Order: sequence, then C-alpha cells, then structure tokens
Amino acid sequence: MDIIWLKDFEALVACKNFSRAAEERNVSQPAFSRRIRALENEIGVRLINRETLPLTLTPAGEVFLSQSRIMLRTYEETIERCQTIDAAGENVIRFAASQSLYMTHYKALIAPLASEGGVDTDLNSTSWAADQFVSALQQGYCDVILTYWHPSMDFLGPLEVANFEYLTLSTDRYVPVSRTSPDGGAEFAFKLGSKDAVPLLSYGAVSALRSVQEFALTQLLPGQKVFVVNQNALANSVKAMIQEGFGMGWLPLSLCREEIASGRFAIVDERLGTDLEIRLYRDPRSTKQTLDVLWKQLKRSAMKAA
Repeated sequence: MDIIWLKDFEALVACKNFSRAAEERNVSQPAFSRRIRALENEIGVRLINRETLPLTLTPAGEVFLSQSRIMLRTYEETIERCQTIDAAGENVIRFAASQSLYMTHYKALIAPLASEGGVDTDLNSTSWAADQFVSALQQGYCDVILTYWHPSMDFLGPLEVANFEYLTLSTDRYVPVSRTSPDGGAEFAFKLGSKDAVPLLSYGAVSALRSVQEFALTQLLPGQKVFVVNQNALANSVKAMIQEGFGMGWLPLSLCREEIASGRFAIVDERLGTDLEIRLYRDPRSTKQTLDVLWKQLKRSAMKAA
C-alpha cells in the first residue's frame, strides 16, 4: 500500500469532492481517481459512496478512515524520530518508558546523570502494551527500556531468558488509594465482612500493572467483591478517575505522593500495598560507548541509594 494513497483518501474525505481533492493534492482528477480506486482494490472493499452528493464514506470507509489516520500519524512520527536520531549521531541512547515512569523516575534519576555526563538521550514516552517494550528492545528500536518489575509480571520473561542485562534503579510502593472523604478517611474502602462490592478503577490487559493489581486482590485480599468501573492502560488515567471520585484503585506511590500529603487522596489499607522495582533493561551486545558510560553512572547511583 502506497502512503500517498492514504493522504489522497484523507484529502477526499475532507473535500468530499474528487475535483477539489485532486487540486489540493496537485494531481489531475483522472490520476487522483485512479489512485483512490487502487486503494480500494488493495483493501478489497469500496470505501467511497460515489452515488451521494457530497461524497460520503461507506461503513467500511468509516472504519478505514480512523485506521488510516493512525497509520499516517505513526508514519510521520517514525520519520521524525529517525531524522532526530540521525541528526544527533549514532551514540544517542534511545529510551522507552511509560508515561508514569517518565514523569517520576526518568526525570528524577536518569535525566540529571545524562545531562551531567553530556550524554544525549532520545526518550520515547509511550502508551505501548507491556510486551511491546520487550519487542522494541529485542528488535533494536530502542537501546534501553525503563519499566516496573514485580514477581507477578511475566511479560519481561523473554528478556531474562535471553540474558538481557538489567539494573534496579530504585523501588516504589504500589498502594490502593481513594479520594479522601469529608471525615479524612478513604471515600471508598474495604470493610471486613461487608457484602458490598467496592468500585475499582482497573488497568487494561495490556498494562504492566494489571497483574500486580490482580496479585493484590487475590493474594492480599481474597474474597473481596469489587466491580470494575473503568479500565485504563495508563496509571495517570487511573489517577485522574480516582481524583474525580469514581472509585478506588492501585497507584505507584511516587505518582500520588503529593495528593496523599495534601490530603486529597487517602491510602485505603497499607497492608494491601506491594513493592515494585524500577528496572532498566538493555541488550548486553550493544556497542554504544555512551550507553556503557551512563549504565555505570546509574549503577553507582543505585548502589549509593541502596
């Protein structure tokens, strides 16, 4: 599939007219029409309803439009990132981290050392599924991943089997929190012997933190009834829902410490918390000298903190 076809399709959707879309794309109308037809032939379905004025999309066209925009955005972001990396040089260290880890541990623990040592880093703060971080490192899309680790997680298994090197930077605490009630306690809490289900703001199946939440519920709080109000891939989204009072949920303490200190959040039950390790993984076969330098700096920093 030609990327030009996707841009043609978006132009046609915006203009709702073949002539105007062809003019916008700086191509003759017959050539433009042939390219749209080629796209439909490639997909195997009609995308444009040509019997209506202005033109409309078929049901398949509506579905394809949303995916086309994702493909174009991914394509443009990839081009931009490749150009950035090429301009910065071969020794740029490419990190991949979730949004919550970027906001907490990357900025606090990694960025200062990189800046101090004059090391160039390229950070991809992303909402990837957990196993996509592993694939990205295995395939060389990034040099280092910054991730949570807990014994209940299994998505990092392939890296450990392949003897990828890891470094534990620090630990965090994964705690159940709720918005604070007027009496200063947790607005939503587990009550011994209660048959009422507690509203839970959960993590989606693609989230690395989902398995840790399930560990807490099954191992630390067996038999407690909950009903899932919402599922999110990102801890920041779970936090926002807690802030709005939709229920309780588990969060890394570093992400909600300020809210707890100010009295906006309350920990539901300290006993239901569990420790998380903050780990960096890298391929030991990497030949980047800057990565070796930064790795040693981070190792020394972690040892001092311990």
